[in-house]
Amino acid sequence: MSTGRRSFLKALGLTGLTLAAGKEKVYGSEAKSDTEFYGVLYDSTRCVGCQTCEVSCAEANGQTPPEDTPEAGKVRKTTDKYRTVINAVQTENGEVYVKTQCMHCNEPACAAACLTQAMHKTHEGAVIWRGNKCMGCRYCMVSCPFDMPKFEYHSYNPKIEKCTMCNDRTQKGEKPACVANCPADALMYGSRRELIKEARKRIIENPGVYVDHIYGEHEAGGTGWLYLSAVPFEKLGMKTNIQSKSYPELTKGFLYSVPTIFILWPAILLGIREGTKDNNKNDQENGQD
Repeated sequence: MSTGRRSFLKALGLTGLTLAAGKEKVYGSEAKSDTEFYGVLYDSTRCVGCQTCEVSCAEANGQTPPEDTPEAGKVRKTTDKYRTVINAVQTENGEVYVKTQCMHCNEPACAAACLTQAMHKTHEGAVIWRGNKCMGCRYCMVSCPFDMPKFEYHSYNPKIEKCTMCNDRTQKGEKPACVANCPADALMYGSRRELIKEARKRIIENPGVYVDHIYGEHEAGGTGWLYLSAVPFEKLGMKTNIQSKSYPELTKGFLYSVPTIFILWPAILLGIREGTKDNNKNDQENGQD
């Protein structure tokens, strides 16, 4: 049997195993675990816009921190080079800062849309990208309600870049780099349950200081990053039209009714691609045109 044929059958077989594992697997809900998710509470009332989080994030990931600074009226976005940015917003309370990064949804749409499980929700809560599994379809970018995954368009070996909540650090018992280095104590890392408890405690003990809402508690089915603010979240430029139900929930009824061929088709095309690639390689090695 040729190498190309083996590659094709392997890709097709893996898809068959995925389908046989059960319908729930299709939606990425294997991320659900008995282990409680961990996350980060960001308190914008404490943030001073020093950009230490940006610098720490860049250093932890071998990147260069942004050269520009937060300015009211200027919207800075995450890119394939910057996994987190701080923005300044002019409000009735004066200038307020807000941090932006991947939200690490409890049931991430990016992982549900990923055909190869390259985008993966870990048992601890971080959503990470696994390059060895990625086929470059970029469905994760299209599906994310927060527009967080970024593609390295100008790289010869492109990756999907986004915050990983410093999964490599937290696996060793360390805090995410931004949390560990924040001088204003605006960031707190812990289990999602204790973060929500702490957020509610601050709201109750400081009436009039905070908006009575924890952003991320219910948005998109709940997220790993949680926010507190002294002004309505829409004034911080945050999306407030995000539904409370997780986005993968919307696809369940549809996927149950989709014919198998539509689920298998991406793997079939991938298998054909792999088989053709191997055949071309064999032809070159044999001196054929």
